[in-house]
Amino acid sequence: MTSRPPLPNLRIDPERLWGDLMETARIGGTAKGGICRLTLTDLDRQVRDWFKAAAESLGCTVTIDDMGAMFARRPGQRNDIPPIAMGSHLDTQPTGGKFDGALGVLAALEALRTLVRAGYETFAPVEVVNWTNEEGSRFTPAMVASGVFAGAFTRDWAAARQDRAGVTFGDALDGIGYRGPERCGEHPLSAFFEVHIEQGPYLEAENKDIGVVTGVQAIRWYEVTFIGQDSHAGTTPMHHRRDALRGGARLVEEVNRIALAHPGSVGTVGLLEVKPGSPNVIPGEIFLTVDMRDPSEAVLDRMEAEITQAAQSIGAALGLDVAVKNIIKQPAVHFDAQCIASVRGAAAASGFSTKDLMSGAGHDAAYIARVAPTTMIFVPCKDGISHNEAEYSSKEQCAAGAQVLLQAVLDYDRKLAEAHR
Repeated sequence: MTSRPPLPNLRIDPERLWGDLMETARIGGTAKGGICRLTLTDLDRQVRDWFKAAAESLGCTVTIDDMGAMFARRPGQRNDIPPIAMGSHLDTQPTGGKFDGALGVLAALEALRTLVRAGYETFAPVEVVNWTNEEGSRFTPAMVASGVFAGAFTRDWAAARQDRAGVTFGDALDGIGYRGPERCGEHPLSAFFEVHIEQGPYLEAENKDIGVVTGVQAIRWYEVTFIGQDSHAGTTPMHHRRDALRGGARLVEEVNRIALAHPGSVGTVGLLEVKPGSPNVIPGEIFLTVDMRDPSEAVLDRMEAEITQAAQSIGAALGLDVAVKNIIKQPAVHFDAQCIASVRGAAAASGFSTKDLMSGAGHDAAYIARVAPTTMIFVPCKDGISHNEAEYSSKEQCAAGAQVLLQAVLDYDRKLAEAHR
């Protein structure tokens, strides 16, 4: 391999990238055309095995940390310098689409494949990363491996997280054979770039090719439990009931009202469990989750106070015990200016139109930004739909994201080389 400046005509292969997306989508594929590939299940193991084999076929060395994060490294001229990383995640929601997360890993793999086939030697090593449990659909919270990597969570706390069946994260990781020897977080990076579908409507609505992501809005998750008394549905008079479901129903409406009262905010109750769950028993316990997001921490502080007060007032009115627990408090993230400039320049050099965006969704990049220069690249998705089997980005849109990723990484690599002269 010979060293040379980044080539604007170094092009990824759209057909090859699309083929990888469709091939991996069969691992956990659903009848409606989506993917159910929950983290640390056997299906997750299968797609990890696929990724490892694909990376090794390019001559990469694949290492795994003790949170299951996978790093596929291609050497550079200066292997004493931390790698420039790119990637995302391969786990999905229970009714996920083909592109959320997978595009970021496979676009990175295609960018790496393009470098290998061109014989292009970068200054710094380049890595593709697959983070564990980004979705948080099996083990809460979301982005748990990248969170441990960045020091937001401790390794032991994360390993002890349980799914709804009582299986711990650590046991599930051991069960699929992907607990690696490297301690999570002891893997320095020079930078991190993540390609992702937008998961919103703005790029499509404005006919823009690429979202230049400047940051991620603040996110808070809560677990709320209402406890009343389960009793017979036919024999308990209405005025004697302590129906926990009524408390949950009222709080769902309050979450909606509070979010609407703060323009730019969103609020969601995404999970609700009724116990004991029998047709002729008045529910004695309700568990639900609340997801609140806004670019401003101060706004979320007010929303948190309002949600807590609403839950307590509902409980008092209905004779229910109430517990509100914050499980995620992720501040707003502002991405690195140099990384953003590399993405913006890469899009311009590749002939793509752009729009600056702040991400409404959480991503692994939000945690990695705490420990390394980071940014993201968005591509449009049809009707802004995501976390849904109907999720769709075209072959051309996916290819555009991968092309910008490749050129942005090469541009950042050139900046590193200049800084080390």
